[in-house]
Amino acid sequence: MTRGSGTVQPSSGTGVIEGFAPYGEYQTWYRVTGDLQSGKPPLIVVHGGPGCTHDYVDSFKRLASTGRAVVHYDQVGNGRSTHLREKGADFWTVDFFKRELDSLIDHLGVRSAYHVLGQSWGGMLGSEFAATRPRGLKSLVIADSPASMELWLQAANELRAQLPPEVQETLLRHEEAGTTGSPEYDAAVLIFYQRHVCRVKPMPEEVARTFAAIADDPTVYHTMNGPSEFHVIGSLKSWSMIGRLGTVEVPTLLISGKYDEATPATVQPFADEIPDVRWTVFDHSSHMPHVEETELCMQVVGDFLAEHDA
Repeated sequence: MTRGSGTVQPSSGTGVIEGFAPYGEYQTWYRVTGDLQSGKPPLIVVHGGPGCTHDYVDSFKRLASTGRAVVHYDQVGNGRSTHLREKGADFWTVDFFKRELDSLIDHLGVRSAYHVLGQSWGGMLGSEFAATRPRGLKSLVIADSPASMELWLQAANELRAQLPPEVQETLLRHEEAGTTGSPEYDAAVLIFYQRHVCRVKPMPEEVARTFAAIADDPTVYHTMNGPSEFHVIGSLKSWSMIGRLGTVEVPTLLISGKYDEATPATVQPFADEIPDVRWTVFDHSSHMPHVEETELCMQVVGDFLAEHDA
């Protein structure tokens, strides 16, 4: 494991390098699978939440088999990076995480050419990042992400209405009472998640690790999002990229699942406003095609990246 403030100097092999990139007074943990000097622009994978970890998007490391380095990292506040349980909503902002991504790119020494893939919140962050026209960005993948939280909440309410009546009653009762930390609420939430977040049963180990990490330190998730995917009462509640996406200049791939909590209506503004965009819907997936239809997802993403390496 490498630590320190210098630019990463990977070996010429195709192994795995882990380290910590300084971000101000904090540390961002990262892992590079493959060779950053391979000649192909690396893929930087931005996890969701806000408040998740890299674990549940771990499968994208398979793309390193094509000779492309794949970078995973835990955003500050999560996983193996610096935790700051005492910080509030004024600290956890979109700009904070956007600057962290910028800092990591420079630390890795890949500013001249790289791709970004963001999943869920990661795609929201990726769109914010791409809209600034950052130097070296070759393409963007927005996976299972809403273009606004207003659309996300509308979709969540529609999907909630399809749950069994007793599940809906349990959710509403605990939300109104402020007892969303109860096991009964968690059990009701899981029913929604099994339909619209990850349909693989039992829950894959890497996905379970991310949920366990959120439970261990829910600071970022609860502050920016709320107690569940569909009860959004955090600082991101009014977030939107609608009307700002025209400045995304790089080719963009949209990904979503047929049963995704990121319904077509939540994704549509990306398709409407980004100038160079395509959209793939995975017929047997919900919010995690990279877990639910792994091989096909890797093929679609890998082909897109290869097309836009030059």
